[in-house]
Amino acid sequence: MSSNITVVRACEHCGCRFKAKKTTTKYCSLKCNRTAYKQKTRNGKIDASNKETALLLPRHYDLAQSKDFLTVKDIALLLDCCRQTVYTLIKSGKITATNALGKKILIPRSQIDKLFLPDDRLPVVPDIQKIMRIEACYHIGEVERKYNISNKALYELIKRHEIPKLKCGKFTYVPKSMIDNLFKI
Repeated sequence: MSSNITVVRACEHCGCRFKAKKTTTKYCSLKCNRTAYKQKTRNGKIDASNKETALLLPRHYDLAQSKDFLTVKDIALLLDCCRQTVYTLIKSGKITATNALGKKILIPRSQIDKLFLPDDRLPVVPDIQKIMRIEACYHIGEVERKYNISNKALYELIKRHEIPKLKCGKFTYVPKSMIDNLFKI
């Protein structure tokens, strides 16, 4: 049974004006009704997900602050960085870590605190370009040809004996005296 009244309304989705037969009609067409319903459902799911995430993050953050030994994930959360950055800090020696049972890397909380404190005990490394002159160096290709050694083997020896390298353009230079002492027979 239809009503004899007509009411001019504005669609809540698109804003167009339309004539409605009921006072409770909100949308001008079925298409606007469906689109608004989908948008409302989508926004509800996003809000629920955001609330769930908001509940999880503070608890994990507080838990990470109260631990004496932290995992890589905990440190990434505390420092607001990615896990790869934490692994880079460990590899560079700025953070000391322990691999527990070969499965989980644990870092003492004190290491994170030391990361932000100035340390006057660290040795000052002089600029390598000031110490090494290119005239007193071989480039890697010269060493390979002179001593008949492969590139990989040469780099392994340089790494093992901690020979300084100077990168200049596309060439890498190493001190002649150290290389000659290394290959002296």
